[in-house]
Amino acid sequence: MKKRLCILLTACLCFCLPAHSQVQADSLACYNTIASEEQTDGKPVFHPKQLIFPAVAITLGSVGASTSFGKKVNREVRDALRYRDHKMKADDYLQYLPVVSVYGLSLLGAPAKHDYLERTVITATAYATMGVLVGSVKYLAKVRRPDSSSRNSFPSGHTATAFMGAELVRQEYGTWYGVAAYTVATAIGVARIYNDRHWASDVVAGAGFGVLSAKVGYWLFPYTGRLLQKITKKKKENASLVPFYTGGSGGIAFSYCF
Repeated sequence: MKKRLCILLTACLCFCLPAHSQVQADSLACYNTIASEEQTDGKPVFHPKQLIFPAVAITLGSVGASTSFGKKVNREVRDALRYRDHKMKADDYLQYLPVVSVYGLSLLGAPAKHDYLERTVITATAYATMGVLVGSVKYLAKVRRPDSSSRNSFPSGHTATAFMGAELVRQEYGTWYGVAAYTVATAIGVARIYNDRHWASDVVAGAGFGVLSAKVGYWLFPYTGRLLQKITKKKKENASLVPFYTGGSGGIAFSYCF
């Protein structure tokens, strides 16, 4: 029974991978054929199917946190996965690994869809969205943690952070990198249950909020991107960098007009 519960939880957290993998076959090899959720002619591309995983995950998590059957499943999963001797602390740090990979993979030579500044805008938008969604729901739901340390268990912020980063990686680098990032995110979610910090429903809902937040970052990029262009263009117009050489000395003169 315990083994079946573990398999079921992992399957729920990985549910998004098959849906995301239904892109053109050559998208596995080339980043510019990735299914884009960004824009066409300056307008964001939105398809209802993009909401399938977030909606299913958040709904399942909500049902698990609010119904007697869901709470029973939560207890059974907790008994199956909870630590016996020692907690692990790695999840407090590894939750950020997918987000760091959004930048790190390009440093290792993987082609990204956006430059560093654009990725920063997208990531910041996604992170802000996640913070508002997760923080608001935690405050309103007031679900007690499994270890009874506080009443802000639902949804899991660590899991939301990890899955947000995983979806950003998938969007920027393609399916194979996305699979690796989602695997890490799933491990973070399981670790939160292992450490007795979250119920399974918290983790499943957190995954949904994380993926949704990443998608919002891309949906809004046509607007945040234009704002970024205006800012960078203004800075370029106001600043100048000129090399000079006089006699036996030289250098670079920098000027900025306020």
